[in-house]
Amino acid sequence: MAKKQVYAALEIADREVRLVVLEVFDSRNNILRVEKVPCAGIDKTTIVNESAVVKAIQQAIRQAETALGYRIERVLLAIPGSDVIRSAQKIHITIEDGTKNIRLFHIQQGLAKAMQKKADEDHELININKITYVVNDIPTERIPVGMEAESFEMEVDLLYVDKARLYAFARAVEQSNLEIIDVCLDVYAQARESAALGLSAERPIILLNLDDDHTSLVLAMQEKIMTAAEIDKGLRYFTSDLQTKFRLSDDISYRLLTNLFSSKEEDNKDVIIYIESQDGHNVEVTQSDLARLVLPKIREWIMDINEACAGIVKDGKARYMITGKGSNLVILEEMTGAFNAPASVYQVTAIGARDGAYTAGLGMSYVWQDMNRIKKDDRISVSRNELEESIETISRITRDEEGGFTQKLKRVILSNNS
Repeated sequence: MAKKQVYAALEIADREVRLVVLEVFDSRNNILRVEKVPCAGIDKTTIVNESAVVKAIQQAIRQAETALGYRIERVLLAIPGSDVIRSAQKIHITIEDGTKNIRLFHIQQGLAKAMQKKADEDHELININKITYVVNDIPTERIPVGMEAESFEMEVDLLYVDKARLYAFARAVEQSNLEIIDVCLDVYAQARESAALGLSAERPIILLNLDDDHTSLVLAMQEKIMTAAEIDKGLRYFTSDLQTKFRLSDDISYRLLTNLFSSKEEDNKDVIIYIESQDGHNVEVTQSDLARLVLPKIREWIMDINEACAGIVKDGKARYMITGKGSNLVILEEMTGAFNAPASVYQVTAIGARDGAYTAGLGMSYVWQDMNRIKKDDRISVSRNELEESIETISRITRDEEGGFTQKLKRVILSNNS
């Protein structure tokens, strides 16, 4: 019987730490717990206050542990990748033992050799972007274990991220007394979860990861991440005029933003939708106020996206996909026609994590499972002994409750028949 695998995926994002704890069993992912903890230690994609980040990580972990009943010891860690660079390696592997049979260790040797490639002094390897195997002159993306050949080739596409940023994020996690199972580019995880990588086999996909303080623009083609960039406009830019006029908090402004339903100013009535007491008097925000102050900002953001991607979409094949925390905005569904190419908003469907903010966390699990078919790393995020004890306790309670109910039912039936 397959053992349950529990993974905790950690993302240190704009203004908050996000944690997704999920169970992988029989190739299915079940969400066990999600946590969000506000954190002022991040400026866009840079850690500016390590101690604040550490405290937020520890709080998220502690809250999840309390709910689950076992310790979280290791995490999958997302790293922002707006400055990602690529490199491709072609590795030739000869089957030297005379069997002419490709085995897993041949794949592992080829991958290890490819991963030795350094991009430059400022970047560190973070993800295997894609692997294509060429066996007997036939390309395949399936792991060719068991196929017969005297030799084969591995075409390995690699992704590298800024070394200083990677080390800063890893240090914050280690300072939180956690081990790191693996690191993953946040936009790569989002592309995996949203199926943008798969869709890019047919046409270019521009993934727009809309977060609080920035938007990542990621180009996926041929099932690979090709390049990434960033613009300094996010959800807080949308609400900046609203916050200035009414002196609202980030949290309240975001909640109001998620309740904007029409992109036509005239459809938004002069109806009060929020009241707050400030300095002894009430501040009232109407539906009309919200639309008037927010919609122009969203349109400016779309214009910036259109300008940045004009060269990519000019042939008419590219598609936009909005993901991340910003995909929670209902209004964006209505405004997709303003983009200079067809656009869609990705909606997370995982039960227990239906929030665009968790897209990267969910995707990291899939990325790890994909690579672990080669790596065969049996580490999980929690104490295996505590996990098994928890499962046994739940099973025992369930059996006792079922047994008690069965005995009561039996007594009722016997008494009715007597």
